[in-house]
Amino acid sequence: MKLLTNRWALITGSSRGIGRQIALGLADHKCNVILHARKIENLDETLRLLAGTEVEIHCVAGDVGTADGRKELLQGIHSGPGRVDILYNNAAIMSPWKELWKITEEDWRQTFSVNLFGMVELCRELVPGMVERGFGRVINLSSGIKDIPQLAPYSVSKAAVDKYTMDLAAELKGTNVLANGLDPAWLKTDLGGPNADYDVDSVLPGALVPALLEDFGQSGKIFAAKDYHNQ
Repeated sequence: MKLLTNRWALITGSSRGIGRQIALGLADHKCNVILHARKIENLDETLRLLAGTEVEIHCVAGDVGTADGRKELLQGIHSGPGRVDILYNNAAIMSPWKELWKITEEDWRQTFSVNLFGMVELCRELVPGMVERGFGRVINLSSGIKDIPQLAPYSVSKAAVDKYTMDLAAELKGTNVLANGLDPAWLKTDLGGPNADYDVDSVLPGALVPALLEDFGQSGKIFAAKDYHNQ
């Protein structure tokens, strides 16, 4: 647990679902958390669940899919802890279910604006500070989705996330800033739907593994949360 003590972790999209579970898990490891949602009031339930934990909590708001929203988010960090040591790029949207030939350019742009471009811009803004401080953990949420062409913008955006994560890991080699992906599995969330394979709390403890890596540990890997389920 000492590995994360006094660290600050930003978890985008932590008002519910996977992001909320990650925040709760990090708090159990004595890691301070920066909760994020598009609107601050959306974090009320996560805050309630964190009540009584022995960590510092800071809340920020902003739509990661827009430049203005990311600016608002970053200003919230600067006015609070002023740094991020662990970055979970969890916020994502699902593209609408459409026959492949009916998916529009706007569908692609809207999905990529959040799932890929928002993640890339947060890395661009926050990772250099990690390098300067000699410590950082970047965890980008991946997906095992396949063979569902009706959701192509979502699946392709997640494939792009994986490739960016590999490039980021290569760029950061030797810095002790580790960049990895996390496949949470198909979970029963607002995004995953009620017919998913697993309950959302099964994402723990696997979701924490990339944050708990020792210094100069593995980078450029896609961790699967289900590999650690029931451990």
